[in-house]
Amino acid sequence: MTVLPDDGLSLAAEFPDATHEQWQRLVEGVLRKSGKEASGTAAEDALSTSLEDGLRARPLYTADDSAPEPGLPGFAPFVRGGRAEGNTLGGWDVRQQHTTGDNAAVLGDLENGVTSLWLVTGERGIPVASLGATLDGVFLDLAPIALDAGSEVEPAAAELLRLYEERGIAPEAARGTLGADPLGFAARTGNEGFPFAPVAALARRCAEEYPGLRALTVDALPYHEAGGSAAQELGASLATGVAYLRELTEAGLSVEQAVGQLEFRYAATADQFLTIAKLRAARRLWARVTEVCGAPGGQTQHAVTSPVMMSRRDPWVNMLRTTVATLAAGVGGAESVTVLPFDHALGLPDAFARRIARNTSTILVEESHLSRVIDPAGGSWYVERLTDELAHAGWEFFQHIEQQGGQAAALRSGSLREDLAATWAARSAKLAKRREPITGVSEFPNLAERLPERAPALTAPSGGLPRVRRDEAYEELRARSDAHLAATGSRPRIFLAALGPAAAHTARLTFASNLFQAGGIEPVTGGEFADSGATEACLCSSDALYEEQAASVAGELRSAGAGHVFLAGRPGQYSGVDAYVFAGCDAVAVLSATLDRMGVS
Repeated sequence: MTVLPDDGLSLAAEFPDATHEQWQRLVEGVLRKSGKEASGTAAEDALSTSLEDGLRARPLYTADDSAPEPGLPGFAPFVRGGRAEGNTLGGWDVRQQHTTGDNAAVLGDLENGVTSLWLVTGERGIPVASLGATLDGVFLDLAPIALDAGSEVEPAAAELLRLYEERGIAPEAARGTLGADPLGFAARTGNEGFPFAPVAALARRCAEEYPGLRALTVDALPYHEAGGSAAQELGASLATGVAYLRELTEAGLSVEQAVGQLEFRYAATADQFLTIAKLRAARRLWARVTEVCGAPGGQTQHAVTSPVMMSRRDPWVNMLRTTVATLAAGVGGAESVTVLPFDHALGLPDAFARRIARNTSTILVEESHLSRVIDPAGGSWYVERLTDELAHAGWEFFQHIEQQGGQAAALRSGSLREDLAATWAARSAKLAKRREPITGVSEFPNLAERLPERAPALTAPSGGLPRVRRDEAYEELRARSDAHLAATGSRPRIFLAALGPAAAHTARLTFASNLFQAGGIEPVTGGEFADSGATEACLCSSDALYEEQAASVAGELRSAGAGHVFLAGRPGQYSGVDAYVFAGCDAVAVLSATLDRMGVS
């Protein structure tokens, strides 16, 4: 038996320490090979990635990338978590959303891993009068209830509280939130909201009689779903929370009582580090607000996997997106997590989709053991720095809203809508150019896929801020193609003319095939153009072969009837070529114009 020396297992002990400057010189060499000249910090900056809100992710972080002391879990500024034990006592609360009063589905979820229920109630969800039937057989002292009733919060809350009393639930055993969110309702519908006096009365009752119930939800999803950035989501939620604190304290609640009546809801996206940093920054910012108000306290968070990232085409990929988002929400310290089913964008989820959604959290908690560590991302130079930068950006947007008179004023004036729209316009440009790829939609689409059929979802509130999706521009193109297929029996086609051997044309042939399929245009390879059923063509090969053959082949294609000839590659001066497709081109504009020429409306 060999005994290792007690040297701390310094596996790199025989290697000299590398310096930051040495790494930068290696980066300079790589850049030179790609034709770029930069040195020192400029070389490092060349590898940085631009994020929203003016932030940048650098390629290397070290101990020199300082951030403010995050404190300890469960203590101000709560960056490392709102509870000292984090999620280690059993994982996060698995909260499933229900929009219909399907009692069997509710019981099935609770019997198979769900620990709380998010009930969309009112005219666009479960009728208030049906709450009792929906919750039949549910142990209300074990399963927290989160209501989402819009303007019907008062009757919905009254019915839930009646059920607690009727079923003998002790007031201290009732847990969850009544979900009052007047400003969120105004953001969704464009209405002025509803009177705050009943909300304040509910908050007072919860504070005095139901210590485990919160009356209000600060829902940041309307701002995320309108295209807002992480910092805008943070700023809008802070402004909303501050507005509610003002209203509650004016109604006679103490600051401590008012702070205890709020739960915050945030979107979790597949950008895992940004989501982790956002949740950590949100707690830090709210801790600052409560400190200034004189009642320091943490923030209770409910994270929901982002509806914006859910695709309608290749919806099964949404399982992967929601898994990453759930991981980020758990690591970020959210107390409750809702995983939207993979078919969320198609209509009402079926039993299989709900099962996969709830099991996503179960696997991450029980098999991946994410909840066994408090603040798993803590100490990461990148995450700590990103948390700090995002907190500053979110605070700046919060101040921007406050300078306009607060959240209600920003909604009424339309300035918040304009801010969110500007952010979405910039992101839409990246999506159109496939700088932000969408797997199964803008990248690797499958025109032959058969989408699962789902019952239509209930109509969501409208009239206020828009609801956007990453796939919306491509979905419009695919819908045009589907309509053409239904009307004519075939999809619009394009002939891909591969020049030279496979080694010369494969890369660009694959690129062009993916690009045109993203718009619902079927690529045809092999054979002759005249037999392809296409009206347009695209040349695919290497730059060297383009110099030799592009002009002549383009002429032959035109003679065979091609009305428009593309070339896959950077723009050049090739006779007979009408347009060029390349990495970074505006794919949506190219595809839309192509469908227009093909008569696909």
